[in-house]
Amino acid sequence: MEWNLANLFEAAVDAFGEREYLVANGVRRTYAEMEARANQLAHHLAGQGIGPGDHVGIYAYNSVEWVETAWAVFKLRAIWININYRYVKDELRYLMTNADLTALVHQREFSPLVASLVPELPGLRHILVVEDGTDASDPTAEALAYEDALAPESPSRDFGPRSGDDLYILYTGGTTGMPKGVVWRHEDVFYALGGGTHPMTNTRIVDAAELIAAGAGDSMTHLPVAPLMHGATQWGVMGRSFVGGKIVLMAKFDPHEVWDLVEKEGVNSIMITGDAMGKPLIESLDDPGTAHDLSSLFSVVSSAALFSAPVKDQFFARLPNIVITDAVGSSEGGNNGLSVISAGNTAMKSGPTVSVMGQTVVLDENFDPVEPGSGVIGKIARAGDIPVGYYNDPKKTAEVFLTIRGTRYVVPGDFATVEADGSITLLGRGSIVINSGGEKIFPEEVESAVRSHPDVMDAIVCGAPDERWGQTVAAIIQPRVGHAAPSLESIQEHCRTSIAGYKLPRRLHVVETVERSPSGKPDYTWATAIVTAGDAASSSAP
Repeated sequence: MEWNLANLFEAAVDAFGEREYLVANGVRRTYAEMEARANQLAHHLAGQGIGPGDHVGIYAYNSVEWVETAWAVFKLRAIWININYRYVKDELRYLMTNADLTALVHQREFSPLVASLVPELPGLRHILVVEDGTDASDPTAEALAYEDALAPESPSRDFGPRSGDDLYILYTGGTTGMPKGVVWRHEDVFYALGGGTHPMTNTRIVDAAELIAAGAGDSMTHLPVAPLMHGATQWGVMGRSFVGGKIVLMAKFDPHEVWDLVEKEGVNSIMITGDAMGKPLIESLDDPGTAHDLSSLFSVVSSAALFSAPVKDQFFARLPNIVITDAVGSSEGGNNGLSVISAGNTAMKSGPTVSVMGQTVVLDENFDPVEPGSGVIGKIARAGDIPVGYYNDPKKTAEVFLTIRGTRYVVPGDFATVEADGSITLLGRGSIVINSGGEKIFPEEVESAVRSHPDVMDAIVCGAPDERWGQTVAAIIQPRVGHAAPSLESIQEHCRTSIAGYKLPRRLHVVETVERSPSGKPDYTWATAIVTAGDAASSSAP
């Protein structure tokens, strides 16, 4: 069998058809029910001319329709495009234009934004609207209701052959702040992110029968908490799908709802994004009147953000029998490494220390592998199962995907050291990216928004330490001559129309002159020192 993601899901359907597959917002699907509805949607899309290589956007909260759409698109050898529901109009315009959307499936809540963008998307020829209880009008007269589109279609699986060379695109943040589409072959992404590599032995699965055999016993129930618009949750869903697992989804993060679902659905494993979810989640168990049977839970997995030792200790204090897994990787680099710890073993260095996955190495400034135990700091790189590049961005592709002495690597920019035993300790992103609760925030984009404020002459944005989110956004501004310095609230209100709410500055520092290099580049070292020392007048807001 080709290592194609739709083929892998269909093999699981054939083996586990009557098992419960998905629970989302009170809606349930068995494997067979998911297969039938995905086939109906695929037939509808095919009838609209959607086929191999076409791009279908998914713009929704976590839901059964999100997952149905994903499988339907892959069945046609088309490509789904994940759309961040937090984006404002400018961000959506960029993503939808860059992604060359042919079709779009979206929740009714988002119809007004979609309607405002349709005139700028000449290639978008079909829209399906998922009902969500809101009453917004259809974005176009030709848009169809999702359920109406499925109703007349056949649930049969009668599609043509597929290939491991079919493509999957994951949109993630880029260095200029606008999203980048990471293009993977199905076979490569299966081995890098989809469960094709055994996590404990770092060996590759060679036959799809291994996946079916792995799920032949009792299936695990997994709750990935983050939105499906993020790659970690996409692969939390798809990876468990191939082995007959049960997946539980929630529309938006709420600590008490997580614990309610763990108890009600018998969840064995939850996946979170570091302290931003972990801290409110574990502390919610101390809220008055809170009582849950959490005996089914034995695993907590964190990905995409720092999961600190103190918060892990809080988990172990309340749930001493669980194991905690740190997963280190990126949209471009796949799963670079894992660490699995139990109670009493939460000591961390400057970042998580993990055993390597795949062909992951740490390269020094000369692109030589860092010697174990040498203390040399290098950049994480991966060879083998890596992406094709970035969609519609040859410049960024050339910067990140490097051929070194005949071997092609992806080098996203994470710094690390290699321990004496060959494990790697992540030191953090080498660029200026701000990581706030797993969300990548790019200073240049926020700076552009801040500088457009009528009272601001210049601005630099950098990350500031934050107890809950890991980092938050701090803006250092130089007011215009003759203007009073704007307040933080004024800056936020001004920026809110051009960037998503989670990117807004939360701290403000006012200086006489913003420091720049002779070439005019921002001096981020100076900016970080200003924030750390608090030398300028500052304020903060929630």
